Order: sequence, then structure tokens, then C-alpha cells
Amino acid sequence: MDIEKKVLLLGILKKKDDETLTDVLISLEEAGVFTLKQGKQYIKELKKDSLIIDNELSVSGLAKAKEAEQEFKI
Repeated sequence: MDIEKKVLLLGILKKKDDETLTDVLISLEEAGVFTLKQGKQYIKELKKDSLIIDNELSVSGLAKAKEAEQEFKI
């Protein structure tokens, strides 16, 4: 999995309750991780892979996000 997708999953995991996926994409764009357009493409791919369902992380998406969190801590 691309590092950008891992960062996106982690961003979704860490988002506040009142934040949307678009808010996460904008903050990651501002941080220079990727463009908004590329982020939207990643969201589509993650939805296709069933890691995001109804704009929330699925059980498998949550597991991948926690894996990414551990990976970045090392």
C-alpha cells in the first residue's frame, strides 16, 4: 500500500468527530502529503477496497490504519 494511503487512513483514524473526509483531505493537502485531487482518488480506491464504508473506516480499514500507526511510530 502506498505511503500516502497509509497516511490518509491514519488521518481518518485520528479525525475529530465533527470532521469530514474532506476536512482530512484538506489538512493533508496543506501538509503537502498530496493534492486534493489525488486524495479524492485515494478515497475512491479505499472505498473500492472496502476499507472505507459510509465515509467511515471499516473493520479492515481500522486494522490497516492501526498497522500504519505502528509503522510510523518505529
